[in-house]
Amino acid sequence: MAKIYKDNFSLESFIATSADDAVVANMLHNSTWRLGEEESWHLDQNTGQLLLTFDDGSFALAPAQIIGTFHHQDSSFLWAWQHPSVLPALKRNAALVRDFGKEQKSYELTKARFTCTEQRAWELTALAMRLNQAKGSYRVMIKPDVSMFLNFGEVQIAHEAGTKAG
Repeated sequence: MAKIYKDNFSLESFIATSADDAVVANMLHNSTWRLGEEESWHLDQNTGQLLLTFDDGSFALAPAQIIGTFHHQDSSFLWAWQHPSVLPALKRNAALVRDFGKEQKSYELTKARFTCTEQRAWELTALAMRLNQAKGSYRVMIKPDVSMFLNFGEVQIAHEAGTKAG
């Protein structure tokens, strides 16, 4: 976890900087391997691998961690560390945020479920990315009214047999 050594530490500033860093990281991912342009996605909780497939037959594979789910109907966020459907191995990044939240005495980082905006869910996912030194953040719709937020690690790009890299 990133260590904080400032006497005048501001959690909100730290979260805002984390969000800015995540936007830049995801823009770089988009420009290098087209993050956000994928045709489909699959997360295998047993292996912890996120697979993104593209229309040209290429795919991206990366280790992933579930940070939480945002429920659009009631504008609530449920941290992965408390989510009954998330396997323990995929809760590590979220659990580290909870531990950081305890140090910072932060309600929203330590409360299992709370009301917030979807933008705030993105910001907290970015915080998880920063604290865990993940490579990027990602959001997928898992139900018509539920988004899942993830962090991912080092990405491997490959092409199906018989296709050429462009």
